[in-house]
Amino acid sequence: MRNLRSRSRVMLKDFSVQSLFMGLLTAFVGFTSSFAVVLHGLQAVGATDAQAASGLMALSISMGLCAVMLSAVTRLPVSIAWSTPGAALLASIGTIDGGFNAAVGAFILCGVLIVVAGLFKPLGRAVAAIPAPLANAMLSGVLLGLCFAPVKAVAFNPLLGLPIILTWIVVGAFKRLWAVPAALVAFALVLAFGVDIPVGALSSVEQSLVPVIDIVHPVFNLAGFVSIALPLFIVTMASQNIPGIAVLKVNHYDPMPGLLFAVTGVFSLLAAPFGGHAVNLAAITAAMCAGQDAHADPSRRYWAALISGVGYVIFGLLAGAVTAFVALAPPILIEAVAGLALVGAFSSSAMAAFQAPESREAAAITFLVTASGVSFGGISGAFWGLIAGGLMLALSRIVQARKK
Repeated sequence: MRNLRSRSRVMLKDFSVQSLFMGLLTAFVGFTSSFAVVLHGLQAVGATDAQAASGLMALSISMGLCAVMLSAVTRLPVSIAWSTPGAALLASIGTIDGGFNAAVGAFILCGVLIVVAGLFKPLGRAVAAIPAPLANAMLSGVLLGLCFAPVKAVAFNPLLGLPIILTWIVVGAFKRLWAVPAALVAFALVLAFGVDIPVGALSSVEQSLVPVIDIVHPVFNLAGFVSIALPLFIVTMASQNIPGIAVLKVNHYDPMPGLLFAVTGVFSLLAAPFGGHAVNLAAITAAMCAGQDAHADPSRRYWAALISGVGYVIFGLLAGAVTAFVALAPPILIEAVAGLALVGAFSSSAMAAFQAPESREAAAITFLVTASGVSFGGISGAFWGLIAGGLMLALSRIVQARKK
């Protein structure tokens, strides 16, 4: 007890207004910049509005509690996020056999795989051994369809779509970090002044201020494991967890990857029965909490990640109202906001996929098969894209080795 009190006093001394501000900013940017992607992804695999709201709430609260716990215990600025690329993956897969119940079963299996990857080093090494060009090509192929949404929104109704896109462009030209939150504000204004909202619809938003809890009975089947669990695991590890560790190391911290992976897997398991797909280490917002803007003293920056966790919990409790408000708009508009939020991720993953000449053709095959969205045998294109690209890369390496 005495040690706990001593530790608490030390932590309180480390607190700063600078870290408080950065933590609140991180939570705001992290939630508003990608909650639309999460909602769209969950609904694409069969979730109702209530189930999507429950999933959003579970994810936000889980990643908030995970950030608070890890940051307090390790004294490192461990920023946690939901798997945005994973949500985009769900949007590209669509409903599988068994509906959303099977998707939830796949979320649970994905959480188990993340825990095992953290505790069982060979599996973690196997994931890290997936060629980066192929992982990035799969991710860019997954993101491509959703990145078309802003253009489709303009075609649907220029008066509704253009203000959102122009706001994103103008604000992004000055401050990239605020581009998506600004687009979200534009979306809210378009919804308020440009969309004919039925009488009494806003009252449903007010009623939704009460947190939505919807427990989904999981169904486990092969289609869910191969089409959702496995690709979701690979995307989450390759695009979120591994880069999250890299961000901490770049900022001169020495994290324990296995422990952090395992803990995020546990919190993914906690969120899954309520409809949440995956919780993982953050990459972009991790740079906010681990950078000098959080505090001049690196040993005190963990408070920024801790405060962001508290912010995520608060946002999670409001998830029902957020979902009800979004449901008032034509679906293409929220898809447009989600697509704008993923433009940066698409451009960086595409550049990384096609950068190395020796793997460019294999990456192209992975990208094309994944982006096609075609399923074979009930298994999504993301999985087949990775398999096809891997076979092509292996073949080209064998041929090159024989030439030598």
